[in-house]
Amino acid sequence: MAYPPLKALREQASQNFDSLTYQVTQQHGTEPPFSGGYNLHHEQGIYRCICCNNPLFGDDSKFDSGCGWPSFDKAQDNKAIAYREDTSHGMHRTEILCAQCGSHLGHVFEDGPTETGQRFCVNSVSLNFTKDNS
Repeated sequence: MAYPPLKALREQASQNFDSLTYQVTQQHGTEPPFSGGYNLHHEQGIYRCICCNNPLFGDDSKFDSGCGWPSFDKAQDNKAIAYREDTSHGMHRTEILCAQCGSHLGHVFEDGPTETGQRFCVNSVSLNFTKDNS
């Protein structure tokens, strides 16, 4: 099986994206801080990949880190996120991607305030939110 398994779905979905969403998800860009719709979002539900609808983060893992991007302390499950070393911009970081389609999501840092110690810093444009109707 080719990795990522849903790459074709990502490529198809990205044809309909605005320029910022395309730049972030397909070209590993970053949206401006404090500009994303999910930064201060506090509804109950699941944050999914904008390209393939893969469930990435639950509302129970979201917190306000003050960094300007949605922050989460853990992924929905161990198979939701793929990790890749990123040495661009003169920094050493860990890039996070959707494990199903390879779409760029953001970066993870080891400075989170909860017991996981992690802060998944995610671009809002890489996410789609499904509200919990229970």
